[in-house]
Amino acid sequence: MYFLSTSSKSRFLKLIDNIMATYEEYIQQNEDRDGIRFTWNVWPSSRVDATKLVVPLACLYQPFKERNDLPPIMYEPVLCTRTTCRAILNPMCQVDYRAKLWVCNFCFQRNPFPPQYAAISEQHQPAELIPGFSTIEYTITRAPCMPPVFLFVVDTCMDDEELTALKDSLSMSLSLLPSNALVGLITFGKMVQVHELCNEGCSKSYVFRGTKDLNAKQIQDMLGIGRGGATIQQQQQQPQQRMPQQAPQPPANRFLQPLQKCDMALTDMLGEMQRDPWPVSQGKRPLRATGAALSIAVGLLECTYPNTAARILLFVGGPCSTGPGQVVDDELKHPIRSHHDIHKDNAKYMKKSIKHYEALALRTATNGHCIDIYSCALDQTGLMEMKQCCNSTGGHMVMGDSFNSSLFKQTFQRVFATDPKNDLKMGFNATLEVKCSRELKIEGGIGPCVSLNVKNASVSENEVGMGNTTQWKLCTISPNSTMALFFEVANQHSAPIPQGGRGCIQFITQYQHSSGQRRIRVTTVARNWADATVNLNFISAGFDQEAAAVIMARMVVYRAESDDGPDVLRWIDRQLIRLCQKFGEYNKDDPNSFRLAENFSLFPQFIYHLRRSQFLQVFNNSPDETTFYRHMLMREDLTQSLIMIQPILYSYSFNGPPEPVLLDTSSIQPDKILLMDTFFQILIFHGETIAQWRAMKYHEMKEYENFKQLLQAPVDDAQEILSTRFPMPRYIDTEQGGSQARFLLSKVNPSQTHNTMYGYGGQDGGAPVLTDDVSLQVFMEHLKKLAVSSTA
Repeated sequence: MYFLSTSSKSRFLKLIDNIMATYEEYIQQNEDRDGIRFTWNVWPSSRVDATKLVVPLACLYQPFKERNDLPPIMYEPVLCTRTTCRAILNPMCQVDYRAKLWVCNFCFQRNPFPPQYAAISEQHQPAELIPGFSTIEYTITRAPCMPPVFLFVVDTCMDDEELTALKDSLSMSLSLLPSNALVGLITFGKMVQVHELCNEGCSKSYVFRGTKDLNAKQIQDMLGIGRGGATIQQQQQQPQQRMPQQAPQPPANRFLQPLQKCDMALTDMLGEMQRDPWPVSQGKRPLRATGAALSIAVGLLECTYPNTAARILLFVGGPCSTGPGQVVDDELKHPIRSHHDIHKDNAKYMKKSIKHYEALALRTATNGHCIDIYSCALDQTGLMEMKQCCNSTGGHMVMGDSFNSSLFKQTFQRVFATDPKNDLKMGFNATLEVKCSRELKIEGGIGPCVSLNVKNASVSENEVGMGNTTQWKLCTISPNSTMALFFEVANQHSAPIPQGGRGCIQFITQYQHSSGQRRIRVTTVARNWADATVNLNFISAGFDQEAAAVIMARMVVYRAESDDGPDVLRWIDRQLIRLCQKFGEYNKDDPNSFRLAENFSLFPQFIYHLRRSQFLQVFNNSPDETTFYRHMLMREDLTQSLIMIQPILYSYSFNGPPEPVLLDTSSIQPDKILLMDTFFQILIFHGETIAQWRAMKYHEMKEYENFKQLLQAPVDDAQEILSTRFPMPRYIDTEQGGSQARFLLSKVNPSQTHNTMYGYGGQDGGAPVLTDDVSLQVFMEHLKKLAVSSTA
């Protein structure tokens, strides 16, 4: 039993009881401790009031947030004895120390403590009752420890330089994996080869035709693995055995071996890997059987290691051009589909291909495995068709131009980052369960998961994202993995909640740690109820505009996957107008009188940038790029998501230290350097005068040492971001008039354009942008007009 001393307890109580100076501090503290951000931190007490708030009652939750201060709890959680509840003991429960009873804060059942809690008292409490541990993690010691499986699926239809770079990265990754991890290798071109890893001195592989789609049973029979294949395999091994076996071999040991046993053989195999020998005629694409290779990888894991920790790492250097999952034919004169082709229903292979990969994604998620896709090519590779493989299983999606680029190499290295105990920062085969007070119902979730279709009384009829369930499967989780969860206030207006009441939500994440241990992380949170008819100011004071912006972005992108672009924009515009009407202060039909409270003031700005972002505007992006951008928004945490929606801009000048500036054309000044972080790109932009001085090499002269330092400052800051961000952003160095300046100009608010540069807007310097987009100022004027209109 993990008990805390009285001094530790009082320190925590002081921390909790400390009255927050502002809601910002309260929100930040909750995020740091529990990895959670709610759109509303005071909840409306009835369904009618909740619907009038426009922004839904929802939260962003990080089930695997890095925490170095969690106590090491090596026993199982205590569950509520009511079979329809089964909530876990937490700091919000009422405890009768004399009778050794606790009252569940979800169903109010009185539960006896198990015998091992006999010594508890008010001075001697277990960690799970301490208010500071609203998030706690249990390690289940009786669960069997199973090492993770890593199956590499490698495209060999690429030129020698690309393949050599990829082989180097793969060899490097072997040194970063745990020595007990099981590894396997599949290579593919026109054919698919499944490599055996136990033949010393003689490499052997099973070859499959790339045009055939095989199910798990066929793969099991052909490879002689799984339940039926274990005996064949043991018979094959029997004559070679000279030493007694120390432990029973897992059933697929020819294709999936512990790294410590096959390290040398696998390294040699990677070194000898050559490009696909199938000849490619002039004007043709290589025949690449990506769909068949992925299908075989899924089937191999499905019949050997179902419901265990496993990753399929797929490396593709071009589009699938043969067999199941084909996205384009082998004629180079036929380009791969564009957004225009999809809109005109002119993408010949798309629907069939999506169906193939969606079926694979569902099979993979059902088995608790995940698929990573590393796509490096100058043209599209079919990420759009393959997206559910990553989106449903929580796998990484990485897009780059070349396997030889630092963008791919460093990103791939960061996949295997470790914590202070040298364990990989990844959790496997996780399930997230949500329990809530009887006044709440669960509408659904949006994130890197699939629904487990577990229904009970707390499931709402309204569905947002993946609904109709209280549990979701997250096949893999990283510290940044974030779920958006939506709630409905079920309480009727006629049955008010007593003043001072609190609503509770519990998040239970069961997962396999990379060390093999089974762990359960429990986060229990509570918020106050308020009657919106008399205490709307309390509710509005608890509005978190940053969380709301990310929640609305996820909702709108989820809609954009199925709805038409203009319809999605109209929906988000309507929501914004309604929010301004509800919480703005104004006189009817007087736009100049419109005011928003400080904690609402940035929300319209976030929505403005969201409307212009690559998540909703597909012009100038390929379907693969749009897929990649949306994939990242659906899985990253709040801070990273906000950077994606509204990039950060810093200005460097001789006048003092760097400072954040408005994402606006007025910030583009000739004597300043700008650093823009869009999450996907890190861009350094040199103003006109700075660019001229740099061209004249002033920074190389001793008397201009301060200029050299000015040029170096944004580079150093950019390196700091580049060294930690996952995936590694694209690094761009440009200047006023440079071709890559377009990346900056497309993001800044066009307060000065070619239309306004000679009017009042051109007075404060800045650089006009050639665009017909409306500026933030015009957008806000229209918003105010519509919000205060008596006819709206």
